[in-house]
Amino acid sequence: MQLDIFNDSRDVMLRNDVLSALQQYDAAGARRALQALAGDYPDDTALVDFGSIVGALESRSTVLFDRHEAALQARQALSREVQPALARVFPGQTGTAWLAPLWAELAGRAAALPFRADRADAHAASLFLLAARWDKACEAVSRVASWRRIPAPLCWMTEARYRLDGLDAAWPLLVELAWLSPSLLDPLLRRLDDACINRLLRAFDTSFDGPGDIGDRAWFPAWALTEKAGLAPLFRQAEPSRQNAPERAAKMMLELLSLERQGRHHELLETRRALQALNAALYAAYMKTR
Repeated sequence: MQLDIFNDSRDVMLRNDVLSALQQYDAAGARRALQALAGDYPDDTALVDFGSIVGALESRSTVLFDRHEAALQARQALSREVQPALARVFPGQTGTAWLAPLWAELAGRAAALPFRADRADAHAASLFLLAARWDKACEAVSRVASWRRIPAPLCWMTEARYRLDGLDAAWPLLVELAWLSPSLLDPLLRRLDDACINRLLRAFDTSFDGPGDIGDRAWFPAWALTEKAGLAPLFRQAEPSRQNAPERAAKMMLELLSLERQGRHHELLETRRALQALNAALYAAYMKTR
């Protein structure tokens, strides 16, 4: 009976040998343990996943990428093959933490590649974010010329600043991203999963009577000021963007809040009329609190 128990548990022991070597980033040891598992249990369901992870360890390199395509291929190999395999064989967030050094290595190898909008995922900043190296991501973005006017680098910097310094530091950049690229704002906010933003977004989605498409997010900063006027000092730090209607509306809201404090009623009425002409739904949200 004891022998039966030992035999039944041998596959578990062999899997644990692979896991132990992987946790130490020991590529040679992991390969030996994997070969032992495959020799005794060729039909083990974990073999494919272990093979992908061990292969990633064996292909580690510090050689700089000289082409964006090479960086993209390396990124796709980790995200499409290794990351799902890790999720299946490592519990909880362990796999994410295990992969971070490999993402950081890819970022270092991509450091010399210039930013290209059509190859944004090859840029070092995006890879440093995957590695949770927020400071390095900030440095990489800062080297992109006019990064604050380009959607992808602005999005990267916004996330990095949030991770490093919190929501107050990120608000001005979030505002600019909403004006510049509302399609990037939505997935970013899901990644951040900030309780304050989530509350505002739920109220915005419920009460703002816009077209109901992704473009609605561009109006979120202006609407947020109708709900939480205390955000005004942070929103004033946002730099001018495209001067589109959502941006002009946010500037009008900031002006309205200032005019209310100063009691300048004539100018207040004129600015309210301008806001109503610009966006009736936003004007209605503003007047609900007045």
